[in-house]
Amino acid sequence: MSKIINEPGQMDTRESRISLPPVSFSSSTSIEEAILNRRSVRDYLDRPISLEQLGQLLWAAQGINRPETGKRTAPSAGAQYPLEFYVVARDIEGLPVGIYKYSPQGHELSRFVRADLIERLATAAINQDWIADAAAVLVISAVFQRTTSRYGQRGERYVYMDAGIAAQNVYLQAGSLGLGTVFVGAFDDEQVHSVLGLPGEERPLCLLPVGWPVN
Repeated sequence: MSKIINEPGQMDTRESRISLPPVSFSSSTSIEEAILNRRSVRDYLDRPISLEQLGQLLWAAQGINRPETGKRTAPSAGAQYPLEFYVVARDIEGLPVGIYKYSPQGHELSRFVRADLIERLATAAINQDWIADAAAVLVISAVFQRTTSRYGQRGERYVYMDAGIAAQNVYLQAGSLGLGTVFVGAFDDEQVHSVLGLPGEERPLCLLPVGWPVN
């Protein structure tokens, strides 16, 4: 059962799960067009994104594309899947503000923070205030032990590879949807860990603000 924080330091144990809309497996944008138009976006319109778009981004990053085996849209060394995806939601249609964790198995979100913490996240990202203008921020964290238990120290580099591949999937899917994103690696690890309330074994790897680009 997920824990929900109404405000920092206040928790209850009511379960809060949200099923995401079905994933679309086709679009009018070819993979070549998505690669051609891939770019980093830091200026966002004050306009919400839809729950369908959010779900599509999360599926592209780490969703299951082979239900019979549980394999995912992004490769992972030894299929260890060390990555975890979180959503810091600010302006998503039909989704209250808060922090959510993505579950690939059910293609659903679990909300565990009710407070609006996107500005605190921007502060933790070395005061990159523009991050707070995004409709949402996807956060990639990792449990390194899932991979290093099999591959030893070399497994650490595999985890970073996993994160880079998943982030590129977000870039390409965002472009296909007409949205923009950017890979943010400049942040205070401990502050981001605290804002998100991550478990002790998880380490934040990158932030991916998402929204409608100004241009």
